Amino acid sequence: QVQLVESGGGLVQAGGSLRLSCAVSGRTFMRSAMGWFRQAPGKERDVVAVTVSSAGATYYTDSVKGRFTISRDNAKNTVYLQINSLKPEDTALYYCAARRGAGLATQSGEYDYWGQGTQVTVSS
Repeated sequence: QVQLVESGGGLVQAGGSLRLSCAVSGRTFMRSAMGWFRQAPGKERDVVAVTVSSAGATYYTDSVKGRFTISRDNAKNTVYLQINSLKPEDTALYYCAARRGAGLATQSGEYDYWGQGTQVTVSS
């Protein structure tokens, strides 16, 4: 059974940093995409960053480029999202996701496995 468990969220002031972690169990996703999505109240779940380990490929949505960094520790089967220069508009529930298929997928419907989410709240 595949499980994704996020951690690392919290309440921070604008300009602060957080490091989100996603521990994966049940299988590895070396050749598949793993991503971070976020969903603010009343809004859709949107992609934040995606990585495909075997291809060395990453994707970032425009609003986080230069501030967020996605990385993987394959030995620990864990994906991270380093979030710097936080803004109030980054406030959301952040989800980790994994897909069975290949390719740098950026749509939530393309992902097969999801974590329960970790809340990030940024105060101004």
